[in-house]
Amino acid sequence: MNLPQPLAEAVAPYRTLVVEGHEGVRRTRLFTELALLGFPLQRPPGDLHHLDPTRPYRDLLAAPGRFVIDGGIIGELVYGPLRHGRSRVTWIQALDFAEAIAEREGAMLHLTGGEYGGEQGDDGAETAAAALAYTRVFRTLAQHVPVVNVNVTPALTDLATERARRIRAPAPRQSQLRQPNRQLTVG
Repeated sequence: MNLPQPLAEAVAPYRTLVVEGHEGVRRTRLFTELALLGFPLQRPPGDLHHLDPTRPYRDLLAAPGRFVIDGGIIGELVYGPLRHGRSRVTWIQALDFAEAIAEREGAMLHLTGGEYGGEQGDDGAETAAAALAYTRVFRTLAQHVPVVNVNVTPALTDLATERARRIRAPAPRQSQLRQPNRQLTVG
């Protein structure tokens, strides 16, 4: 698979991409294609930090160059309350992280679609609740960082784009204008 042209164009202006999405969404092909575009994959070491879960991610953001981060902060914000009654990541931490990504001329990729489901014994309630939570979280984060929605659907081979309404974006750096939020489908 080659990364579809609209998606390649959507991510081209950014220096940093943070990929987040439902558990079980296949990311390997996307990471491989992004590496070919000059975004090598970075992963934070180990589990979330016990006092500041965003610390390993912020440490990665301090590194030079262009790269993509396999996220987990938003997954904790979504699945923590569903499974444990609370999240180890606060909204303040998530918003600060989003602003740090934007300051580094970055964007978040929100993966949707694809093949995912709940844990064994899940009647679909957790999956549905997670989908709604991700939608709410990314709608909020889009006020602080550009968000590119990527629908990873194996059955589709065509790419469809639709511009999503942008609520607020940080001021553009220099003369480069930020891309509007987009909905993309990758086959």
